[in-house]
Amino acid sequence: MSAVATPSTASGPSNAALVRRLFALAWRYRLHCLQVLGIQLVLLSMGIGGLSLTGVGIDYIRHKIDGTPLGTNTLHLTLPEAWPYWQVLALLAGLILLLAFCRAYLNFTYAVSVNRLVQQRLVVDLRGEVYDKLQRLSFRFFDANTTSSIITRVTSDVQSVRMFVDQVLIQSVIMVISLTVYVVYMMSLSPSLTVACLATTPLLWVLSAWHTRKTQPEYAQNRTLVEKMVQTFVESIQGIAVTKAFGREREDRARFEAANRAVLAQQNIIFWRVSLFSPAVGFLTRINMMVLLGYGGWLVIHGQLPLGAGLVVFAGLLEQFSGQVNNVATIVNSVQQSLIGARRVFEILDAPVEVKSPAQPRRIPRLGGAVKFENVSFAYGGSEAVVRDLDLEVKPGQCVAILGATGAGKSVLMSLVPRFFDPTAGRVLIDGIDLRELDLDQLRRNIGLVFQESFLFSNTVAANIAFGHPEATPAQIEQAARIAAAHDFIVQLPQGYDTVLGESGNSLSGGQRQRLAIARAVLLEPAILLLDDPTAAIDSETEHEIFEALDRAIAGRTTFIVAHRLSTLRRADFIIVLERGRIVQRGTHEQLMRESGPYQHVASLQLVDGRELQAAKPAEGGA
Repeated sequence: MSAVATPSTASGPSNAALVRRLFALAWRYRLHCLQVLGIQLVLLSMGIGGLSLTGVGIDYIRHKIDGTPLGTNTLHLTLPEAWPYWQVLALLAGLILLLAFCRAYLNFTYAVSVNRLVQQRLVVDLRGEVYDKLQRLSFRFFDANTTSSIITRVTSDVQSVRMFVDQVLIQSVIMVISLTVYVVYMMSLSPSLTVACLATTPLLWVLSAWHTRKTQPEYAQNRTLVEKMVQTFVESIQGIAVTKAFGREREDRARFEAANRAVLAQQNIIFWRVSLFSPAVGFLTRINMMVLLGYGGWLVIHGQLPLGAGLVVFAGLLEQFSGQVNNVATIVNSVQQSLIGARRVFEILDAPVEVKSPAQPRRIPRLGGAVKFENVSFAYGGSEAVVRDLDLEVKPGQCVAILGATGAGKSVLMSLVPRFFDPTAGRVLIDGIDLRELDLDQLRRNIGLVFQESFLFSNTVAANIAFGHPEATPAQIEQAARIAAAHDFIVQLPQGYDTVLGESGNSLSGGQRQRLAIARAVLLEPAILLLDDPTAAIDSETEHEIFEALDRAIAGRTTFIVAHRLSTLRRADFIIVLERGRIVQRGTHEQLMRESGPYQHVASLQLVDGRELQAAKPAEGGA
């Protein structure tokens, strides 16, 4: 499979379009966002209130020391002159302590609210949407994207979208509101001092824009490298048996280490850029404090600004202003990461669902099993057709075997029956009805599939057999297992049908896995059975056991079976031979053996090798 293009190179929506879409996503949770913002506004007010009370207290102490007039303060708080000084200071200290306690409680509430919004709701909902969309996408999407790419999108890229809501959207709104309040408050204290202290702020926006242009490609490249590392890891785990068999552990470790170090090197580049950006922002904000001490001190000395309610409060506001401005570095970096992740998540959500049920499907209780291909062609995208002008009619209950070399179109032909793909030309009919007119779920519940490599889930034996029919009773499950010649070995397992299988059913033999797959297919009582070379990877003794199960499973069902062994081909009512997507021969085994062609060539090779002689004798004796 080929990986998708990286975000840095893929054509797609602009950053502005992505931001609009992320805002639309956050709008779904607007009530929670407003709750979080409301808490922050209260925290902002309390912070300013505590700072103002500190300034009032300083002015009151100075008043008691040298008789400096108190004047008015921004809180319009009048202190009782009749009270002893210690009572006044105790009152101010108590109010500051009360505000601090309330701020601590609200900070806890804010953290809980943000976690509930972005972790328990947004992340879970978005991950569920992505997974649901993956279930509805055709095999074409999975052919074009690696497993590691899909895993990364469902995990870390969804977290990047969360980052936009939490660390970009909410923090940006909080920053804008806070900066506005701070500037208004500072202007009310001293307009000239405010302008002087904030003169360097425009340089900050220029620096942020430059940093954004430089780091966005680096973040995109980092995602690509992380995806390659995950792919290397997944392949290493899946191919561990091959690695050990050929003694390639050292080379495999080196390959993963190279991928891991490539990620580290790329992260170091990002780290250095961010590390330089953050101090630069901090330096610009420190210049503001220098101006404050120089010009603000001059205003206090000349009596144009109070020390406590003026300069000290202004210094506190400027410090908090600088703190919010310093968040620009975090927000800018979060924007880059979230946009890269959002682009990749939305690529899944926007991927077209090529195969789906019609708006008003035709409902039929039970399919009869008559299958017809009318001038069918199929091609992947703009590539050359792999099935060409194919005409084939299979009557209910017939078994047709498909023979062909690799790439002849066998798997595609089989995939068209359950609508894993739709033909690019022509049509496929069941019981005279175009498949595209039927409900997709109903169609597939009438079709049983057994693949060459049978996948089993990490669940009980009974659950694996009943995967397509979870409402099945134990008696129905056992009956399906008996048809598939699986009951005898199942009851010998430690917990019988309740035995939990390991990953992919690796605790069972190949023949046992195939028989469970046959049981899973026949439990549906399908009208049509698709068998994709089910005996290709098993030995001759196990093949005999599988054939006993297949003979019972095929009885009365329309069956398509991809096969290469004569022992399988002989069992079919007729055989078709594919070459480059076309049917070049069709007929029974006896008819095709009398024709000069690819079938006779393949059969002769097997007979000469002696691999099919033992299997052929019973069939010849019964002919």
